[in-house]
Amino acid sequence: MNITVSNKLKSFLIHFIFWIVVWFLFVYFFSYNTNDKRYITWFSSLIMPVTVGVTYFMVYFLIPRYLLAKKYSQFILYSFYTLVASTYFIVHVIYGSFIFLSKFNVSHMPPMSKNIVFVLIIVYLIVGIVGFVSLLRRNFVAQSKYNELEKKILSTQLQLKEQELQYLKMQIHPHFLFNTLNTIYGLALKQSKHTPEIILKLSNLLDYILYQINKPIVSLKEEVLHIKEYIDLEKIRFQETLIVDFEADEIDDTIKIAPMLLIPFVENAFKHGNLRNGYLWIEIKISVKNSKLFFFIKNSINNNLTPSKKGGIGLENIKKRLDLNYTNNYKLETKKENDWYSIVLNISGLNKKSND
Repeated sequence: MNITVSNKLKSFLIHFIFWIVVWFLFVYFFSYNTNDKRYITWFSSLIMPVTVGVTYFMVYFLIPRYLLAKKYSQFILYSFYTLVASTYFIVHVIYGSFIFLSKFNVSHMPPMSKNIVFVLIIVYLIVGIVGFVSLLRRNFVAQSKYNELEKKILSTQLQLKEQELQYLKMQIHPHFLFNTLNTIYGLALKQSKHTPEIILKLSNLLDYILYQINKPIVSLKEEVLHIKEYIDLEKIRFQETLIVDFEADEIDDTIKIAPMLLIPFVENAFKHGNLRNGYLWIEIKISVKNSKLFFFIKNSINNNLTPSKKGGIGLENIKKRLDLNYTNNYKLETKKENDWYSIVLNISGLNKKSND
């Protein structure tokens, strides 16, 4: 409440000082070629109400209601009416001054005060300046509000994006664990000697998930190492029925990538792949050149088998995460051909940051 009163008082003082300055300008202009200060003081004071009235009518009524509303024809029409009305009042001020101040003596009238064209120019010069400043101020306020709204929208979009990313990351936990625990369960039923080894490798992967998944980016080299661990887990499960061709270039420690971005592709290759001639064939290639990642994976399938109608959570998840993390900077292609299902992923502009 106090702030509102203070703002109103400040606005009143600014307006009051402005019109005092205008009054002095009128006195200055109408004093040309005359020393009659009494006449000039009264004449300037009588012109002021007309100037103030026309100015406020233009700024607070005509401009917002018609000009800003793009009702240009009505704005021009009512502006003309305002000009006619203001001319009428100015003429009355001139003739009133002629009667009461100069006592019907034209020679006693200052030259500028009896020139109606000059008086109109002076009055509408003030109206025009104030109107122009008012438009600039309105435009500045509107632009400021627009920028503030744009920032709020952007902030909201970023928050929604972050929330969606967190949601998608959380989906990785149950999906990944479900596949791996199934492997451990199968080995436990067989009382396999590899059960302790696979549990140890799983613990390493869980450590990676729990401590790295909440980071925006992680080392690509570390991601590749955990892909190798995952493959080792699957090798224990599949035993002699698995053939994996894994190739990965030496990757710089500074190359970063969104966490758990590649592992779901590997998961799906094992989950949805089919044995062919008694073997599950999987080929994986990873390389980085000029901050561009090339990831290729393919697995054997059996076209004679009825495909599963239930899509993999991981693949849909990863597509959404790619859209959120690498918009317009990635290309994902899938192909099903000759008993092979392949995926090619290219990501450009990978972040290069030194490890903290």
